[in-house]
Amino acid sequence: MAAANQLSALLNNMYATGLLDEQFQQLQMLQDASAPDFVSEVVTLFCQDGERIIGELAKLLEKPSVDFDRVDAFVHQLKGSSASVGAQKVKNTCIQFREFCQSRSKDGCLKTLDSVRTEFYDLRGKFQTMLQLERQIQGFYPK
Repeated sequence: MAAANQLSALLNNMYATGLLDEQFQQLQMLQDASAPDFVSEVVTLFCQDGERIIGELAKLLEKPSVDFDRVDAFVHQLKGSSASVGAQKVKNTCIQFREFCQSRSKDGCLKTLDSVRTEFYDLRGKFQTMLQLERQIQGFYPK
């Protein structure tokens, strides 16, 4: 059961480094026999939405005249989805990002976008590894 040990170590690391918080455990508790792919589906949607939102933010912040209200709306959306999956570092970075939106600081927003992007893609990579390990454990791939 090497995959199970790897999965456990990966999740422990994600909690220890602050990538995930207790909300992710709540999410895992919602998965049962009637919804065996629940966590996988939620994580996949989070990753797809996050990637789309980060792309939108980058486009909005490239413009000479930034619509900070639209930027803030996207950041708020990312913050909400991050909170719902327990993506603690992404959520916390979004809180900082919103402060820069509210103070209308393009430089602050650009720097924080880089941080959000880094935190998000780090988490996404670990989520992808987690899903691969879960599939191995479930026997979809040869062990």
